[in-house]
Amino acid sequence: MSLNSSHGVPATAERPHTHEMVVVHRVFRRESALLPRLVRAVPEGDTARAARIVGALGDYTMGLHHHHHAEDELIWPLLRSRAAQDEALVGRMTEQHATIDRTLAAVAEWTPVWERSADRISGEELALALEAHRTALLEHLDEEERSVLPLVAGHLTVAEWDLVGQRGMEGIPKNKRMLALGAILEEATPEESAFFLGRVPLIGRLLWQAVGRRQYAAHRRTMRAPLDEE
Repeated sequence: MSLNSSHGVPATAERPHTHEMVVVHRVFRRESALLPRLVRAVPEGDTARAARIVGALGDYTMGLHHHHHAEDELIWPLLRSRAAQDEALVGRMTEQHATIDRTLAAVAEWTPVWERSADRISGEELALALEAHRTALLEHLDEEERSVLPLVAGHLTVAEWDLVGQRGMEGIPKNKRMLALGAILEEATPEESAFFLGRVPLIGRLLWQAVGRRQYAAHRRTMRAPLDEE
């Protein structure tokens, strides 16, 4: 039986399974911590390795963008109309999204500079921008999990909630979906893994078992190998 983290009670057909967002948030927490370390681990002048890290950074920002866009489009308007007493909280969520966007703009300024040369100075500036981004992100994720998910559980239907996850996944290119699934499952419990895999079409589950699992493991080893040497 699945647990709904917003109240710690079993999720039912009448209640959105908001715990899935907590699991997705783990990906952003983990990757936002890894990215500045990965940037700093690139040897001076190694533009090939820098390009690979920039690719991973692009996947991260794309995923976060689609995640937040789905919230902006599908959650905040419903909560504004159905939980008017919490308008200040919803307003704070949108303000935090804007703050996160500004931190990502700073990241975007330094990314091409560093990718061209992989020099230490621009690498450190990029790493610092990524750390500032993570600070803003964690503030948002913490409050969203603590205060917003209980509102979602009480004011959105299951179908409305499921559409949020669907929109987020639709924004991920098909050739990136196995990596996205692997990122979600990396720290998932057996129960959480069963839930997410249960929402994947049969062909997707078969692909995950046949190639996706190994593809993600190889990707993770390649990306994080320098950190293992620290």
